[in-house]
Amino acid sequence: MAGVIAVAHRGDPYEIRENTLASFRSAIAAGADAVELDVRLSSDGVPVVVHDATLKRLWGHDLPVARLTAERIAELTGGGVPTLAEALAVTAPVRTLIDLPERGPAAALAALAAVRDCGAGARVWYCGDTAALRAVRAADAEAEIALTWKRTARPRDALLEELRPRWLNYRFGLITRDTVERATAEGYRVAAWTADSRRTMRRLLALGVTAITTNRVAALRAVLTAAER
Repeated sequence: MAGVIAVAHRGDPYEIRENTLASFRSAIAAGADAVELDVRLSSDGVPVVVHDATLKRLWGHDLPVARLTAERIAELTGGGVPTLAEALAVTAPVRTLIDLPERGPAAALAALAAVRDCGAGARVWYCGDTAALRAVRAADAEAEIALTWKRTARPRDALLEELRPRWLNYRFGLITRDTVERATAEGYRVAAWTADSRRTMRRLLALGVTAITTNRVAALRAVLTAAER
């Protein structure tokens, strides 16, 4: 459907290991309009692309990312965990949604610096931990923010005023027609995460969301194409 953004969750993880350069390339080839990726900070202050706090689940090393240098992370993963700068180079054909799971400002500020150094500011926006998003807004008045929300209650007015998000980024099961209509009336765009069934994708489209994050970007692209006919 025209205007709905297909966001590839950590790349194309049903096909290729998540948050890797190969997975990002696969997602773009499958029709993603944007790639979502996760950023954590290495022990030497380099923003690296990995969701978990350790390397255990994906790479078999029960070691905290925060206690490893970027060079050591690359060694342990055979180069599988990219730096944010490397990821931004690969995702240049589309937009990039940077998820900041770490509480606090350090990773957020490092991500902002990497985005600036890569000249990628116009094609990047941010979601994740509320404290991290506060750091983004404090450091960059123009940054595009998607407020990640996991509750049925509407975000507090004070939080909305502080963060000034462009998007309200809801867990997909929380979204109703009233959610979308109220947010739209207030000037926000509504995003949904993480929808993997075609039935859920079609329901979200019918409700009027503006972006859908999925692990199955090829399936979402097919749903969007069918909706345009």
